[in-house]
Amino acid sequence: MNELDQPNRQSEPNLFAISDLHIAHPENRKIVEGLRPASDGDWLIVAGDVGELTEDITWALRTLRDRFAKVIWSPGNHELWTPRPDPVQLRGVERYQHLVDICRDLDVLTPEDPYALWEGAGGPVRIAPLFTLYDYTFRTPTAATKEESIAQAYEAGVVCTDEFFLHPDPYATREEWCHARVAYTEERLAACDPDMPLVLVNHYPLVREPTRILRHQEFAQWCGTERTADWHLRFNTSVVVYGHLHIPRTTWHDGVRFEEVSVGYPREWRRPGHPRNVPRRVLTAASAP
Repeated sequence: MNELDQPNRQSEPNLFAISDLHIAHPENRKIVEGLRPASDGDWLIVAGDVGELTEDITWALRTLRDRFAKVIWSPGNHELWTPRPDPVQLRGVERYQHLVDICRDLDVLTPEDPYALWEGAGGPVRIAPLFTLYDYTFRTPTAATKEESIAQAYEAGVVCTDEFFLHPDPYATREEWCHARVAYTEERLAACDPDMPLVLVNHYPLVREPTRILRHQEFAQWCGTERTADWHLRFNTSVVVYGHLHIPRTTWHDGVRFEEVSVGYPREWRRPGHPRNVPRRVLTAASAP
């Protein structure tokens, strides 16, 4: 059930989150077409993987921004691909910056903008959209190096498409880009008022633990970096919002709530028992700091 369709709608604005919309699939595009806020003041977090084509990404974010009072976006790996059918053939940092420019034209907040203050249900908190990528440190259990871990992934036939379409230009490697993003983001988070709680929004989980549930552990190396493992403790974190794994659920790490808010592919969300409460309400009055 869509949380926005709950019968007892509250008049107080609410903060919702969703990710991994993958609107190249017609069934998922219909989900976006059907999303509506529960009240005029609702905000929506979009934690990446809207789509691959620039036109599709723009359509989805414009559609959601026209309906929600504010939309906040963190990029996923799919947005950063340079697929051959996309007329926009920018790569790496230039592609990311192009998407940031599109978001600013749409009045959608990005990891390059000031962190917005949420004062509705569960507030006040600052919402910090992040962009950290990954550096292959979530290696397979038996691999001692990145090279060995990637070799095991190829042998198992579990290789992320990023290896072919997500280019790190002008950085030499994806991990170099990741380390630059982590350093930049740490500096921004450290400058935040420590007395104001944060909602940390990242496409990837900030800690390794959520990836332990993956059927194919070879894929975990494309799911984050150990360099963010203590951010939910170092910074005054109310909740961490992420996607990427296509396993929507709530987990707790060191007493901090983590919300995986992905829609995923139709073959996944059609499975019996798969959670369908999208978008997910991130904060409630009971979670107020």
